[in-house]
Amino acid sequence: MQRLSSNTAFVAGILLLAGILAAALFADALAPHDPLLANPSVRHLRPFTPGHLLGTDELGRDIASRLLFGARLALLVAVVPTLIALAVGGLIGLAVGYAGGAWDSVVMRVFDVMFAFPGILLALGIGAALGPGLGSMIIAMVVVTIPAFGRVVRGSVLAAKEEQYVEAARALGYSHWRVAMVHILPNVLGPIVVYATLQTGRNVILAASLSFLGLGPQPPTPDWGQMLSTGRTALAIAAHVATIPGLAIMLLAIGFNLLGDGARDLLDPRMKRDQP
Repeated sequence: MQRLSSNTAFVAGILLLAGILAAALFADALAPHDPLLANPSVRHLRPFTPGHLLGTDELGRDIASRLLFGARLALLVAVVPTLIALAVGGLIGLAVGYAGGAWDSVVMRVFDVMFAFPGILLALGIGAALGPGLGSMIIAMVVVTIPAFGRVVRGSVLAAKEEQYVEAARALGYSHWRVAMVHILPNVLGPIVVYATLQTGRNVILAASLSFLGLGPQPPTPDWGQMLSTGRTALAIAAHVATIPGLAIMLLAIGFNLLGDGARDLLDPRMKRDQP
């Protein structure tokens, strides 16, 4: 607890994410208006207008309400693809890293081919092929991030399987499954957790980019990337319509990045030796 409380990045990330999570969970109670209610007679109201703390958008919808409900979707598309890609890519990396040989070479070459494409372009291609929507966006994000998780886990497994405790487990006659899952996996969780946290922050930006380009949830669903996209047409007369959701996306990404930086420091054995 002393090391946790003294890690500024970790504490800042936790507090920032806790605030966004609380806003998402209690959006029904906190939102002053219906996020889907349009009123063109009050469109493009400035922030701090009475009754509309953050102003209104191009259709007269309350931005604060849409921001609160959009936080649910932002957290969903950031965390769920990370968890799925971690499970699938992690198991692939664990299996090929432990087994080695031809399977390792084949899988790594497939990952190399996928790495040859920029992540956003690959996600755009998959999203366009599947059609716009939340489900297709999540699938595209999962496919894009699986190779990175597989490579990270494989690298950690290659180092861990040469340790003496693994050789001792093999000498005792344990099955390959038990050696991999019980003896190797718990000892490579540190870098996996850190990378997953940092990847979640990157997923915030990736999801917002796909929504901005029209491949995410469709209107009138409150979505931060979509709010940013529609607000860009009114930058000259109502810059806050795009700026506010853009700031929300930035804060959520920063929160996950701070959490990842703090977790890296806490799980790094060298950092532990440096602590009193």
